[in-house]
This record gives sequence, structure tokens and C-alpha cells, in this order.
Amino acid sequence: MIRHLVLFKLNEGVERDDPRVVEGVEAFRALGGLIEELRFWECGWNLSDRPIAYDFAINSAVDDADALQRYLEHPAHQAGVALWREFATWVIADYEF
Repeated sequence: MIRHLVLFKLNEGVERDDPRVVEGVEAFRALGGLIEELRFWECGWNLSDRPIAYDFAINSAVDDADALQRYLEHPAHQAGVALWREFATWVIADYEF
């Protein structure tokens, strides 16, 4: 299996209650029930106030590299990514477990 982790940092001046952010969070929360390749799906806001902390996280798992690619190319995933590009940057780690 492959773990897919994504950490998001909101751009300067963007707050969690910004309507764009709210829409982006809703789009990502829905993915767990929309994309069959996802074997595990969770996402949520960071609770830490440490300056190095990111703001939002996705933790997911898929069966293999092919499933990961199908997930990444899925229209619902691409729509969510397009929303987040407007107000955040992110880092990704994919690893086998």
C-alpha cells in the first residue's frame, strides 16, 4: 500500500473562514466517499500553534502506484486541487507501508 500525505499552508492573509477555503475543505472532505481507489481517507485542520506547523492535512492510502495515479487524475481530486491553488501551497510525501 501507499500512504499519500499532503500538508497545506494557507497563503499570507488567508484565513480558515475565507469562502474559498471553506469550499476547498468541503471539496477535499468529500473525496473519501467519491474515489474508489482510496482505502483510507482523513483530513483536518492543524491544532498546533507552532510557527513551523502547516494549516491543513490530508492522510490517505491506496493499494499501489497505479491506484495513486488514478486518484491523482480523478476529476474530483483535480477540482479540489484547482481550488486550493488559489489560496495555499503544499508539500507531499508518498511512501509504501
